Amino acid sequence: MDRRVYDRMAEHDSTHWWYRARRDILADYLTREGGLPKAAKILEIGCGTGHNLPMLGRFGEVDAIEIDPAARDIAAQRLGKPVGAAPLPILPDVPKGHYDLIAVLDVVEHIEDDVAALIAMRERLAPGGKILITVPAHPWMWSAHDVVNHHHRRYTKATLKAAITAAGLRSRKLGYFNSLLFPLAAGARLAGRLTGREDSDDSPPPPAINALFETIFRAERFMVGRVPMPPGVSIVSLAEPA
Repeated sequence: MDRRVYDRMAEHDSTHWWYRARRDILADYLTREGGLPKAAKILEIGCGTGHNLPMLGRFGEVDAIEIDPAARDIAAQRLGKPVGAAPLPILPDVPKGHYDLIAVLDVVEHIEDDVAALIAMRERLAPGGKILITVPAHPWMWSAHDVVNHHHRRYTKATLKAAITAAGLRSRKLGYFNSLLFPLAAGARLAGRLTGREDSDDSPPPPAINALFETIFRAERFMVGRVPMPPGVSIVSLAEPA
C-alpha cells in the first residue's frame, strides 16, 4: 500500500466508523461461528497498525505479521511484543500446524497469487483450525481507492470461493457484509466514474455523519453469519481444510 494509506490508518483506526464497526461485527461473527478452543493460538497476517489485535485477543494468544516497518512498530506497541515481517505467500519461519485461527482482514486482495497465499496459511493451521477472510467485493467497483491500496483484484463470492477451494480449503458462511451502506457506496463509486473525480481519501466524514455510519454498519453484527446478506461492499468467510 502507499505510505499515505498506512499514515491515515494510524491516524484514524480508532475513530473511523468503518474500522470501529467492522471490529465489532467480526468479534460477534467469531463468537458465533469460530468454534475456537479456549486460549486459542491466533495469527493476524497483514495487521497494519494493529487495530484489530485487541479484538482478536479476546479469543486467545495473538501473534501478528506486518511487512510495513512503520505500521509494524505501531502494531508491536499495541500488541506488547514484536510483530513479524514474514511475507505472503511463503511465510518463512512461521510454524506449520500451529494456529487455531489465522485472520487475513482485507489482505488477500493485495497478494498477486492469492491461492498460493491461502495454501501457505492452510499449512500453518493446527488441526481444526480456520482462516477468517475478508475481501473487497465487486470488480465493477474498482476505483482510485483500490489503486492506492495496491489491490490486485476485487472479488465476487464465486471467485473468492474458487480461490479457497483451489487452496485445498472449504468455505463456511461465505457472504456479504457492509450491505446496509452499499447503495451509498455504489452510488459514490458510479458518480466518481461518471465525473472523473474518483477520490482515494478514506479519512472520516464529519463527526455526526461518522457516528451515523458507524451505527448503521454496526447493526450488521446481529445479521452477518446468521442470515443471507444482500450485496455489500465486502465479503467475509471462514475457511477450513477440506
